[in-house]
Amino acid sequence: MGERITFPSNGHTASGYLATPQGGRGPGVVVIQEWWGLVPHIEDVCDRFAAAGFTALAADLYHGETTTEPDDAAKKMMALNIGVAARDLGGAVSWLLGGEHTTGDGVGTVGFCMGGGLALYLASLRPEVRACVMYYGVAPWPEAQPDLGAVRGAVLGHFGTRDGFAGHAAVDPLERQLRDAGVDVEIHWYDADHAFFNDTRPEVHAPEAAATSWERTVRFLRDRLA
Repeated sequence: MGERITFPSNGHTASGYLATPQGGRGPGVVVIQEWWGLVPHIEDVCDRFAAAGFTALAADLYHGETTTEPDDAAKKMMALNIGVAARDLGGAVSWLLGGEHTTGDGVGTVGFCMGGGLALYLASLRPEVRACVMYYGVAPWPEAQPDLGAVRGAVLGHFGTRDGFAGHAAVDPLERQLRDAGVDVEIHWYDADHAFFNDTRPEVHAPEAAATSWERTVRFLRDRLA
């Protein structure tokens, strides 16, 4: 359904995976990868969004590199150049808003694992982000802590009660800070582990939680990007 594309990124060129809905146009969504890279699972998520009527673009933040080893993934995540990542994600927003495949004057961001933190960071950088969905992720980089007062869109979060990376200790303070900043925020907790949405990882995938969170995500994005 989708294809690899290149797009402008503030004087540079970025690449990513684009999936468009039947009919060729829909509300734009920037999908942000887990720490593994732009792997087939993230491409499949873009395809699912396209099937639901959205135009989905996932920027390749590792520039062609992927991994299946947790230690390597952790190293790649912590070595990520946040300035370049923000530039490429911003380029994805601009490409969607200026392109023939997108309807409306706002976009959504949906991020998984490290991408969850980057989804909120991008929402703080670009007021055109009307809806931000965080899947079990907060920003682990000091230089990527979002200015919550600059977030103009609504925030939806999906987190697992058995998650050692993005559990209550990390998420509850963020939720309070978002509310204090006047952000419309809705957090859902599931009896699940980290990465429960990833159906390529049977050791953590929780089908019921994944299905419920997907329904909530699609409804949220349709409401906010209509």
